[in-house]
Amino acid sequence: MADPIRVLLVDDHQVVRRGLRTFLEIQEDIEVVGEAADGDEGIARAEELRPDVVLMDVKMPGTDGVEALRVLRQRGNPARVLIVTSFTEQRTVVPALRAGAAGYVYKDVDPDALAGAIRSVHAGHVLLQPEVAGALLAGEHTSGGRGPSLTEREREVLGLIADGRSNREIARALVLSEKTVKTHVSNILMKLDLADRTQAALWAVRHGITGS
Repeated sequence: MADPIRVLLVDDHQVVRRGLRTFLEIQEDIEVVGEAADGDEGIARAEELRPDVVLMDVKMPGTDGVEALRVLRQRGNPARVLIVTSFTEQRTVVPALRAGAAGYVYKDVDPDALAGAIRSVHAGHVLLQPEVAGALLAGEHTSGGRGPSLTEREREVLGLIADGRSNREIARALVLSEKTVKTHVSNILMKLDLADRTQAALWAVRHGITGS
């Protein structure tokens, strides 16, 4: 059996952390390795524990979730960050996604859907729901230039990244080897001057590139 997904909970409400921990601890493939009550503590715990996934609240006293995410990215922390939000917080969620979040879940998310979201981002997927994608598009000013030149195959790969596909799924969809897909992803990131596939997915959404 594979090692469990190690999760850090960062939320200023103890009752929320307790509820999340109670549910997640009954999942055989997920292990809650720690908790934090604000952004600063979340950064420290993420650096200390090196979790696979951080479940991060957006609005917290002091350092909020977005700033904590930026700090973790600057320090090269590899944890995938799932932002916890409500439907009305798109103006906060969008900057979080631009800062490198792997996606977001609602605070009233169905428990099984939450576990699925954790597994999904851990597998390398990007959770972009229609509401946030729309907010991203609405907030962007389109450029008059054509932008970086991607090959047709790179555009296909990028579109599938935007759809939340893993490298293995992209390889299967395009009948390529996983090694070839990894090369295409590296080329895409280099050409677009992006740090990771999360930023690539956001770039694709902003420019209307999807795999479907």
